[in-house]
Amino acid sequence: MDSTGQGRLIIISGPSGAGKSTVVRRLLQACELPLTLSVSATTRPPREGEVNGVDYLFMDQEEFDRRRAAGEFLECKEVFGLGYWYGTPRDQVATGLARGRWVVLEIDVQGALAILDREEFDPITLFIHPGGMEELELRLRNRETESEEVICARLETALAEMRYMHRYQYEVVNDSVDTAVAEICRILKQIKEQHPCSKS
Repeated sequence: MDSTGQGRLIIISGPSGAGKSTVVRRLLQACELPLTLSVSATTRPPREGEVNGVDYLFMDQEEFDRRRAAGEFLECKEVFGLGYWYGTPRDQVATGLARGRWVVLEIDVQGALAILDREEFDPITLFIHPGGMEELELRLRNRETESEEVICARLETALAEMRYMHRYQYEVVNDSVDTAVAEICRILKQIKEQHPCSKS
């Protein structure tokens, strides 16, 4: 994609509680590259403070099913068996890349693998984790936003996701948000220097 002046696709994954959202928000503010966030669609209700179109594209199950049937998602799935669906809108990614943007997907491992298996893109892939399962459990419990059942489900999923870390090009330990952001920005700038035809 670089040779045609198109943008790059960046996939950032990691277990729930690893601090992905915080790192990504800070990365978009701090890194000088032309980064833009692809906003995921979901059928779950907004949490307090979340804004439609900014945090997620919130939609009802009927609309989500219609878009899924029409092939409008690059990947989508039900999360944690709670009946909520998440998906990556194809048009957001395609539009951003065509404009020379570096489109950031903050998605889980299953979604990332679905995109990698399509061989439609040549993404830059980064896996963020807090350094270990004990730290992850501590962070999940400190959020105090979910039930014990959901926390246990997230920990079980996280353990399975960590086994796929080798599928990612880069591993980033988020023991400090500032350090993690600086590391990711350094990696992306290095890639940009190796591919100078990318837009900036």
